[in-house]
Amino acid sequence: MSKHPRDEFDKVPEHSSRRGVHRDSIDAPRAALAPLIVFGVVALIIGAAAFFVLPKFGFGSVSDTSGSPSATPTSTPASSSPEPSGAPSSSAPATPTSRVAAPPSSAPAAAPQATAVDRTTPISVLNASGVVGLAAKYGDMVTGAGWSVSQMANWAGAAQPSSVIFYQGAEQKATAEAVGALLGITRLTETADLQIPLAVVLGPGAQ
Repeated sequence: MSKHPRDEFDKVPEHSSRRGVHRDSIDAPRAALAPLIVFGVVALIIGAAAFFVLPKFGFGSVSDTSGSPSATPTSTPASSSPEPSGAPSSSAPATPTSRVAAPPSSAPAAAPQATAVDRTTPISVLNASGVVGLAAKYGDMVTGAGWSVSQMANWAGAAQPSSVIFYQGAEQKATAEAVGALLGITRLTETADLQIPLAVVLGPGAQ
């Protein structure tokens, strides 16, 4: 304990408001921070309540849904509606078409028809053999087979080496072949010089 005599600075009231320099720098910040801490805690509580509680009551959750895709009501697809139990199912397998025979692409080309024998063709029987009455003989054979004889006479043309049948046009060829088979004449010649459809010329060797 100091032995110095006491002076006026040693007489400090017990409850005086005076403080030393070292005490004022410590106690003053503590007294100023207390209200700030309380205010901060209260503000934090209010903010938490506003963030978590108010949206549940419809406050602060208003948003523009005009452009939001989820705001557009979705329509139920027509195919999702249940079909009647009695309606036939559209998933039934189609009838296979591979078993159906396809029609032929084209009919086979028809063979050219041969010229038919025309028994209405008038036939001339001409004798170039020098044998008298031979034209009438062969004329009777022709008419007896169903043809008509338009002329029986002697041949006035060039001499023929053998009997021949002259016919005019390809349409008379079948008739000429039929008459030649009847009379035994194999020599057939197409010509238009005689101006008659068909002529039988009896040459040497005809009997």
